[in-house]
Amino acid sequence: MTIMPIQNSEPLNQLYNNLSTSKVTTDNGVAFDSLLNSAIQMYKEANDYQNAAEESEINYSLGYATSTHDLAIAQQKANISLQYTVKVTNKALEAYKELMNMQI
Repeated sequence: MTIMPIQNSEPLNQLYNNLSTSKVTTDNGVAFDSLLNSAIQMYKEANDYQNAAEESEINYSLGYATSTHDLAIAQQKANISLQYTVKVTNKALEAYKELMNMQI
């Protein structure tokens, strides 16, 4: 079995040249603002999932809903959302602590 070499590497060369010459330019205030807004949105979304799971539990316990699958799905969504939020928060705190420990 013979392996044929890549004949036309021009698209790869163009991609490499674009990546090596591109510069990231961003306004720090705008970048932080979008990061903060996405974090706030993530907390709101996790809270919404928790409220939906609690509502599903109440509806199931009162007999309004009979599907245990819907209840389990709502609880699992809330659990995963909360775990993700906690992990992102912990990573942000780790990054903040690392920045604070840097010596200038």
